[in-house]
Amino acid sequence: MSYLHYIPKWYQYLRPNLIWRKALRSDGKALYLSFDDGPIPGITPWVLEQLEDHQAKATFFCIGDNARKHPEVLQEIIKRGHALGNHTMHHLNGAKTSFQSYLDDFKSAQEHVPSQGLFRPPYGRIKKKQARAISRAGYDIIMWDCLAADWDSSNSAEDCFLALKRHAKDGSIIVFHDSIKAWPRLKILLPQILKHYQGAGYCFKSLGPDIL
Repeated sequence: MSYLHYIPKWYQYLRPNLIWRKALRSDGKALYLSFDDGPIPGITPWVLEQLEDHQAKATFFCIGDNARKHPEVLQEIIKRGHALGNHTMHHLNGAKTSFQSYLDDFKSAQEHVPSQGLFRPPYGRIKKKQARAISRAGYDIIMWDCLAADWDSSNSAEDCFLALKRHAKDGSIIVFHDSIKAWPRLKILLPQILKHYQGAGYCFKSLGPDIL
């Protein structure tokens, strides 16, 4: 499987209309944790408990169909004060989907995910025309500079931890997955990351509209 744990700056510069990381804060070091593909019963509530234990806020990019199936889990994310983002209705790959089909799927997800103007394209794949249309709809398109790759069963939790520890720094947007596929690694990895970076003096912020 081809992917990078860290998105180099030269690549980020190729798509300057997308948000890859956050500007450095004047009031201390921060990381921006995000979770894709939920909400999933059992897994997403566990993530919420871990975040609460570390006074951490995060952003959940939810698949519309999962939000439709599990509205009670979605409401728990909102209740705990985290940010929500649209992740399409059916986890579509923009590079393999026609313009209209992609926009229709994005709009369907809007009906189930009360996003705060945040959108993340599944697989990080989105055509420029699709991105322009979603931006015009009032959404910021959130990418990342650090990828946990927790869904990949060829990685161990330790592999994921060492990769993030090597690359994540002040202002980084990190992608985890609150999904069944990622769970064997996430349940070990997330507590490690929270403990390590909290011990290093970092806080964990959501990608809410007040900081974009």
